Amino acid sequence: MNKKVADVLLRKGSHITTVSPNTTVLEALHIMADQNIGSVMVLEDGHYLGIVTERDYSRKVVLKGKSSTDTTVTEIMSSDLPRVTANDSIDYCMQLMSDKNIRYLPVFDENQVTGILSINDVVKETILSQQETISQLKDYLHSSL
Repeated sequence: MNKKVADVLLRKGSHITTVSPNTTVLEALHIMADQNIGSVMVLEDGHYLGIVTERDYSRKVVLKGKSSTDTTVTEIMSSDLPRVTANDSIDYCMQLMSDKNIRYLPVFDENQVTGILSINDVVKETILSQQETISQLKDYLHSSL
């Protein structure tokens, strides 16, 4: 049974942690640390602009010698990430993440952002799916004995 993005969002909830475009990188990092997450979504008046990740911070602030107190999230956010929908399969998302070497995908319903999918979500869902399959196969084997 091929799981969909909708299944993941139902399991984990569709809460999105957001910041505004003029948020400093330092503020965004504090939010990520407080919530033990690796990314925040940048929204302006409810419109999606991009995602800021720990990787964006390490590569675009630290390595470039910028200041996390003077740099805003819009200067370092990833705005070109592929978009997925609730109906996309987890296999498709995994392939996309693997091909593009990314760890987060914004989830959309038309132009409205409805969630975020992380590589951890995809791995968890894949493991759960495999456990279900194993369990069904065991039941099948036992019923045929």
